[in-house]
Amino acid sequence: MQVIFGVIFHFIGGFASGSFYIPYKKVKRWAWESYWIVGGIFSWLIVPPLAAWLTIPHFTEIIHDTSGNILLLTYFFGLLWGIGGLTYGLGVRYLGVSLGSTIILGLCAVFGSLIPSVYYNFFPKDGKDSITTLATTHWGQLVLLGIGLTVVGIVICGWAGTMKEKELSAGKADVEDNKDYRFGLGIAVAIVSGVLSACFNFGIEAGKTMADSANAIWMAAHHGQGNFLFQNNVVYIIILWGGLTTNFIWCMVLNARNKTFADYTDKKAPLLKNYIFCALAGTTWFLQFFFYGMGESRMGNGASSWILHMAFIILIANAWGLVLKEWKGVSKKALTTVIIGILVIILSVLIVGKGNSIKDKEITAINSK
Repeated sequence: MQVIFGVIFHFIGGFASGSFYIPYKKVKRWAWESYWIVGGIFSWLIVPPLAAWLTIPHFTEIIHDTSGNILLLTYFFGLLWGIGGLTYGLGVRYLGVSLGSTIILGLCAVFGSLIPSVYYNFFPKDGKDSITTLATTHWGQLVLLGIGLTVVGIVICGWAGTMKEKELSAGKADVEDNKDYRFGLGIAVAIVSGVLSACFNFGIEAGKTMADSANAIWMAAHHGQGNFLFQNNVVYIIILWGGLTTNFIWCMVLNARNKTFADYTDKKAPLLKNYIFCALAGTTWFLQFFFYGMGESRMGNGASSWILHMAFIILIANAWGLVLKEWKGVSKKALTTVIIGILVIILSVLIVGKGNSIKDKEITAINSK
């Protein structure tokens, strides 16, 4: 049951992340940097402490009592992740919601799930799965197989993207619906974003002592009820400060360079609607990690949790891409190719879930002895 609830929570988080960019499409007469930072202020500054306040009593004391080195390392990974998040927005802009999210999050899934496992191979820690553990156990091999299939799915979707670009260039696809599409620039941005976005998972690992403190306090007051669902909410505050720093600086630079500071008070724009849609996008974005934390509390912050979370986001983003007609006018071959890529990723999720199910049964059997 722990695995089932974990998968459900990861799906909800994936739905939130795969859907957050949709409200931005309703923003009118604002430059990208303007609506991105307004939404980001909700994502990284307003909503995280509010979520912590609602779920973790005295969360500020936990932060205050945490070592400065841990806070700094957590913040640093947040800075790196912020660059990944920043380029995520650009990647989606140039590649579209479906293809951009697939490539970026696919890379993020692979790096975010494997690098911590490699780290724990050299620096073992109780409760953490090393790459050796994954490679030498049946359940671990299934998880690795699922990760490998995710890579295959990324390649297939990337191939579909090149087909789409050729058809756009040849005038076979609807250019108006794909006016921002630039495959070359988009793929370069996507690679940077995919690698650096994985730093969010590293930030969770770096700030784990804060989550452990929140978990210990909750378990002391709720005996026999399992791990605290919302333990990571206190860690998110520090990580997202790093993300806010990176994104705020860059968006202000773009505002100055493009002379778009007037966007925030432009009376010709539907200001109230723009702010509401940005707030909705930012809040929806944060919910992905709110529910990721719940899924992680049931499955552990290992390769399985991260790969499931990313795979669900990819699936939802691709579904939105089809709904928004981002593949409108392309050939049947290109559309079929991207659908095959999506199905491969679905298969990878099922295999990872099966691996976790086997692991859960093994742990239960050991604990019952």
